[in-house]
Amino acid sequence: MHRNDILDALASYQEVWSYAAGHGAPYVDARESAVLKRFVEFIRATPGAFERATLEGHLTGSAVVVSADLKRVLLTLHGKLNKWLQLGGHADGHPHLHDVAMREAEEESGLTSLKFLPFGHAIFGAGTNLTDMLNRPVPMDLDCHDIPARPGEPAHVHYDVRYLIVADANQPLVISEESKDLRWFSIGEARRVAPEASTLRQFDKLDWLRPRLTGGGKVLG
Repeated sequence: MHRNDILDALASYQEVWSYAAGHGAPYVDARESAVLKRFVEFIRATPGAFERATLEGHLTGSAVVVSADLKRVLLTLHGKLNKWLQLGGHADGHPHLHDVAMREAEEESGLTSLKFLPFGHAIFGAGTNLTDMLNRPVPMDLDCHDIPARPGEPAHVHYDVRYLIVADANQPLVISEESKDLRWFSIGEARRVAPEASTLRQFDKLDWLRPRLTGGGKVLG
């Protein structure tokens, strides 16, 4: 039963982004369909999907933290991987990954004004008869990535569920113990410091969403 929430969230993700695909959204194609299928199969087959102790792989929650105008993104220089990444971390048994993403965003940034950005409303339109799924956070992106082996920890897979969170970029930042640095970047700068496909995909989606979220109420339709 504890896996139903994330399976429902993945169903919402598929519904929202499949609709967006018909309106030019990037990366909503067979590649993402394959990733979604991999997520669902892993979750259904793995009772310990939320547990770090599940050594072959486990679910993680990430936050794509953006400024109110959606022109800047907050990235952390990961202490172990030495890469600029979105904020996030392990579920550690928590079955609600949007809560995990929010918790990690708060702990890794020191920000207190964070809130989920309900981009699904912009995609479907304010006048649409929205389903119940839009009353809770919908994932912005999914990614499966390999984590290399370290002393005491074998190589494994992170099944990362990413949520779009907006912050007050004027608030002071607090760098956590897990980070070497923490910084706001323009989307163009972020593309240069975080050029991997999984991060570029997030920025492409954000570029596509921006005019629909900040264009004076403009919606698809």
